[in-house]
Amino acid sequence: MSDKMENFDERIPEIVLNSGHKMPVVGLGCAGHPMPQVEQLESIFVDAMENGYRHFDTAACYGTEEALGKAVAKALEIGVIKSRDELFITSKLWCTEADHDLVHPALKQTLGKLGLEYLDLYLIHWPVRVKHGASTFNFAKDEILPFDIHGTWKAMEECSILGFTKSIGLSNFTCEKISKLLENATIPPVVNQVEMNVGWQQRKLVPFCKEKGIRVCAWSPLGAYGNSWGTNAVMENPILQELAASKSKTVAQVALRWIYQQGASLIVKSFNKERMKQNIQIFDWELTEEEMDRILQIPQSRGFGGDMFIHPTGPYKSVEELWDGDI
Repeated sequence: MSDKMENFDERIPEIVLNSGHKMPVVGLGCAGHPMPQVEQLESIFVDAMENGYRHFDTAACYGTEEALGKAVAKALEIGVIKSRDELFITSKLWCTEADHDLVHPALKQTLGKLGLEYLDLYLIHWPVRVKHGASTFNFAKDEILPFDIHGTWKAMEECSILGFTKSIGLSNFTCEKISKLLENATIPPVVNQVEMNVGWQQRKLVPFCKEKGIRVCAWSPLGAYGNSWGTNAVMENPILQELAASKSKTVAQVALRWIYQQGASLIVKSFNKERMKQNIQIFDWELTEEEMDRILQIPQSRGFGGDMFIHPTGPYKSVEELWDGDI
């Protein structure tokens, strides 16, 4: 095995979650638009493992669980990894299964597609419930149902106790929704995965989660640049461009390093080999306090509003209600 692969821990640090399990601070996001074919995805994920990635972030709604499972099997077969335990695999419960009685079957289905016996982390994808059987993304607005936060979390705890996932957590939850969940939780969430980048710095959520022992994990760390719903607020930001030039780094590296220095983890989403390498070359240098202060000057705006979950007769009648005013 090459030195590159043996030394990957030095390149991607791990943190200890409140469950006691370790998680690499950078994960490869397994969503993509347009989505490559399964065979191509399998090859991409194996390439990522060869380049030092050990954390892979998928979800039921991404359609990539099967490809990731095949990549894990291939990596074991050709010796890129020695055992499944070297990997940290995250998946997520979609809104159509966000009900106490549907969580366990959904997780079993995810494990079946991945060909795994357990997940390292299972997240509630959104604090939203949609009618079981509805279309994943093109559901009717009257199919958005009241979300039972306590019942759904209880089922997540049961899955953890049964050993189907080592840790459980949240995605896209606000401070207020986490506070409500914690009123009845017996196992606290280890992670809250949210949109976070220099253009949406989560200045309220990050200190709140830190106080509660919950690790913030950033999705869209580069502002989903190039996606239909994305923004150029990160990659074309003049402050980041100037900092990158002065440090002989890429704009993406400066943006990712900023997240890391906030004490958050991050999910990067490049399927390009060279950018995959660049995205984890952020640990042997740092931004100064003055440089961090400059980044604080960047105007703030949430990129993904969640309008698909808003309806006059639904639980969330406005974007403000979904995000509890933090927009």
